[in-house]
Amino acid sequence: MKNFTLITFILLSFVGFSQQIITGKVTDPSGQPIPYVNIIEKSSTTGTTTDEEGNYSIAVDKGATLVFSFIGFETQEILVNDQTEINVTLAEGEALSTIVVVGSRSPNRTATDTPVAIDIIDMQDVITKSGKIEVNQLLQYTAPSFNATKQSGSDGADHIDPATLRGLGPDQTLVLINGKRRHTSSLINIFGTRGRGNSGTDLNAIPAAAIKRIEILRDGAAAQYGSDAIAGVINIVLKNNTGVLNGGVSYGAYNTNAQGDFPNGTPNTDGNRLDTSRDGNVIGEDQNFDGGSVKVAANYGVEIGSNGFANFTTEYISKNKTLRPGYDFRRGFGEAAIDGFNFFANSVIPVTTNTEIYAFGGRNFRDTDAYAFTRNGGERVVTDIYPNGFTPRITSTIIDNSISAGIRTETENGWRIDINNTWGKNNFHYFIKGTLNASLEEVSPTDFDAGGHSLSQNTTSIDFSKFYPNTMEGLNIAVGAEYRTENFIIFAGEEGSYATYDTEGRPIIDPSTQTPPTDPDSGNLRPGGSQGFPGYSPDNEVDRSRTNVSLYTDAELDITDNFLIAAAARFENYSDFGSTINGKLAFRVKATDEFNIRGSVSTGFRAPSLAQIYYNLRFTDFQGGVATETLLSANNSPVTASFGIEQLKEETAVNASLGFTANFSDFTLTLDGYYIDVKDRIVLTGTFDAPQIPNVNQAQFFANGVDTETLGLDIIFSWESSYSFGDLSATLAGNINNMTIKDIKTDLDEDIFFGRREKAFLLASAPDSKFNFNTNYSSEKFNAGLALNYFSAITLVDFADNDDEYSAKLTTDLTVGYQLTPTTKFSIGGINIFNEYPDQQNDGETEAGGYWDSVQMGFSGAFYYARLDFSF
Repeated sequence: MKNFTLITFILLSFVGFSQQIITGKVTDPSGQPIPYVNIIEKSSTTGTTTDEEGNYSIAVDKGATLVFSFIGFETQEILVNDQTEINVTLAEGEALSTIVVVGSRSPNRTATDTPVAIDIIDMQDVITKSGKIEVNQLLQYTAPSFNATKQSGSDGADHIDPATLRGLGPDQTLVLINGKRRHTSSLINIFGTRGRGNSGTDLNAIPAAAIKRIEILRDGAAAQYGSDAIAGVINIVLKNNTGVLNGGVSYGAYNTNAQGDFPNGTPNTDGNRLDTSRDGNVIGEDQNFDGGSVKVAANYGVEIGSNGFANFTTEYISKNKTLRPGYDFRRGFGEAAIDGFNFFANSVIPVTTNTEIYAFGGRNFRDTDAYAFTRNGGERVVTDIYPNGFTPRITSTIIDNSISAGIRTETENGWRIDINNTWGKNNFHYFIKGTLNASLEEVSPTDFDAGGHSLSQNTTSIDFSKFYPNTMEGLNIAVGAEYRTENFIIFAGEEGSYATYDTEGRPIIDPSTQTPPTDPDSGNLRPGGSQGFPGYSPDNEVDRSRTNVSLYTDAELDITDNFLIAAAARFENYSDFGSTINGKLAFRVKATDEFNIRGSVSTGFRAPSLAQIYYNLRFTDFQGGVATETLLSANNSPVTASFGIEQLKEETAVNASLGFTANFSDFTLTLDGYYIDVKDRIVLTGTFDAPQIPNVNQAQFFANGVDTETLGLDIIFSWESSYSFGDLSATLAGNINNMTIKDIKTDLDEDIFFGRREKAFLLASAPDSKFNFNTNYSSEKFNAGLALNYFSAITLVDFADNDDEYSAKLTTDLTVGYQLTPTTKFSIGGINIFNEYPDQQNDGETEAGGYWDSVQMGFSGAFYYARLDFSF
């Protein structure tokens, strides 16, 4: 809370006049405080703004008139007379434009007033009009250039959805909570996923019910916020309401009637379930729905003092697996099961009229369960345990903890100071079930602790900012410093999860004297480790840290009421690769009261993650149903150097954007074109033959291997109007995107280093277009919404080097709600109600082993739901 400001002009200015201090609070008609309202003494240069809780303090002459103004509300003039406290309620005028936290450090900048593109997403509105239960999926159908893809057969990525902005990598979008940097996941995507070779922030670890709104800055922002902000910034603003218990209970399930022409005997055809018993057979129990999900959420806040609060959210999610037709080597193709519990808190404690302490954070726990590829026979199957083969299950426990605390104050001369420390840790622990270690033969256990990885991050920052209302038409200056530490750990699993045993049942230490058992049918040596996902061994263990120091400054100057310029610069120094300096320039021209032109140009960077530098694993890679032992070698390993792969360095970028906003009566239009040039993108290479490495067929690496160029256009068109029969609204949000690979940076065989298949995965993260059209009707008790979602065509390349073509698709969502009582509302609806599926692939070579790859529209079909919302 930036409380009561005393303008220094009261000390010596206006000699000969008697002055008085006026305090008060500005609220909207519902009683909610309005932050950053402009308050000036009429016919003078004296002025101030309200703080985040709507409070203000100003020294004025006796007999003065105060003018209160804010975008979206009618301006109000009040004669002071002898009053010392003036509380003001501003009447709403045009639709309120929300003050944004991200993209601008100015205290009175709205989303349509900024020089860059920012989406404002009201989460309560989105939640009550959608059956989607996870933040990633809510954003997938709301933000034009945001894409999140459900995976299958991608190990850890089945459990944490990779998400992208403007087609760039998951690690090229920075995530903030209440304006503070959020830690990333410890998971790095290594299989056939979007964001292959990247780590991203796990947005689903944040309960949707705790979120007031989400701000998406669709512009390069490394000069403002540092590493990871090449594609943009997602800022999650937590709820701060008090005195009301809000929440909801929902249940939904998928239609199992997969659309396609599948051969007889295909696993899960006509709703058949995959048996999870020891023999792993498919049984014929008909089932019309699967993937049933339950979500229960509650949010409540209490007041602390006159302007403080503590807001708490709990959320429970339970989602079963989906199963869809797959090839014989993938009898468990579908989405993972999740059981999760979230707790989040957000609080502000007033200390003085000018100072407050704040804290927020939470804990997310998830127990997940996904099918790996099927072992149908051969040396990987022990028939005494699984006579008919088996489908292992990769399960995990994911624990995500975070806490951010700080103190904010405002000095008498108007400087706002924020000192903060934010800590977060993501721990990902694998447990492999329904499996075996084939080298132990019939004495093998059928479940293993396979170890895992964790990433922790601690950021200490201090920020200073000041708004000068009388410098031209307003100047905001901000400076700050940040110190960040990161720690990446890989911890080993139990011995049976990674070891290969000899014929005497001893771990093989000397391959020249010890031999694993032989499969009696194939005559091949039996492999070690847990099938489905071999555990991390002590040789894989990593405990690496680094530090980062950064300094920044930015300024925004309203030269006139119609012309704004902004500039930012940031210096960063990393302990493991050195320093970088980045800058940004932006402008906004108000051509008319209804039409703004805006643009920016900036440089950016992204530091290689600790996981990209140190991650290593030996795993079984299924290529067209054929198992291959593959080593992912750490970047700092001698093995990596022997292949000519250099040490990782930072990615660099140049961003440029140009667009406009228009607001005419009931219509709002924003259109923003962008250009993003990224050099030295870190990618995961293809697999090289590696006969020189014991017990390994192939090896792959992380490398600064690709330069890309992206041109795109974001479009948002909205309309809203009220009539005697109710309110109508419509929104069209779309993204047109074109990414090209400019250069492959290697002296090795390019077809192996980053061949057609790897290129296709990268480009599929940036589909040519996505459009969402939403129309809604609401009256006093009834509401209905219809959404059309368009996904453009994409092309992937399978293991046989064939193109897998997926044509453009249109899906339809529908929701209907009714206010049962003043405190409860019941809704029903469906997502993809016409049960659309991607184009079926019949060559048996898809990445995930199903009849479809993991594409943006999903592969689970129609989802139907019912939800009860309450507010007491």
